Amino acid sequence: MRKTEEAGALRPADLDLSADVVAAFLRAHPDFFSKHAELLRHLEAPKRHRGNGVVDFQHYMVERLQRDIDGMTRERHDLILTARDNLLNQTRVHAAVLALLEARDLATLLQGITTDLALVLDLDVATLVIESNGDNIPHVHGSGVRIVPPGTVDRWLEGRKVLLRDHVDADPALFGEAVGLVKSEALLKLEISRLAPVGLLAFGSRNPEMFHPGQGTELVGFLARTVELRLRAELDLPPQQ
Repeated sequence: MRKTEEAGALRPADLDLSADVVAAFLRAHPDFFSKHAELLRHLEAPKRHRGNGVVDFQHYMVERLQRDIDGMTRERHDLILTARDNLLNQTRVHAAVLALLEARDLATLLQGITTDLALVLDLDVATLVIESNGDNIPHVHGSGVRIVPPGTVDRWLEGRKVLLRDHVDADPALFGEAVGLVKSEALLKLEISRLAPVGLLAFGSRNPEMFHPGQGTELVGFLARTVELRLRAELDLPPQQ
């Protein structure tokens, strides 16, 4: 090969290959162009005619390009829908956080958590759950707050901080009379203070796919941390650590 040739590039004259050898190789390796799709753009397609055993290679190339374009169009459409949903959810969570920050006292805050959050987030129900051993009255109590025995929160969450479930048969201890509406749920652990019992923020939706495993938890996690901070401030409690 002369020095003027590009490194790694071979001219047809440098290859001692006949058309029959190439054809035999391609027959033996039918997936060759699948593994080296970039080579298709260097090929000259035959004219569109059939008969006498002639394969309309151009037809297959166009079909493949059309499939690729259709796939990219679907992916772009899905990406746009996902981006819109994420933006909408982000806007809702920001509105929910602002509503919590505007609560002027504990009673207003509890109402905001157990009533207003569901409206702002377009959910069917939101509840605040606090553990109690039956002797110690939790610092947080009031309308809409559900009391459960110690250890219940960890059992529900299966040892996690956040649990998202779809197509669920919800627990009445979580959602009370609204349990029949709940087909998907988001459960978020609340660690308000080292002097307060463990809590749980529970969201329920009639949409069976509103919450699902694998879904991002950053936004709902941020909302849970906001609830922790506001409850801690209203109850004048030290932090968890």
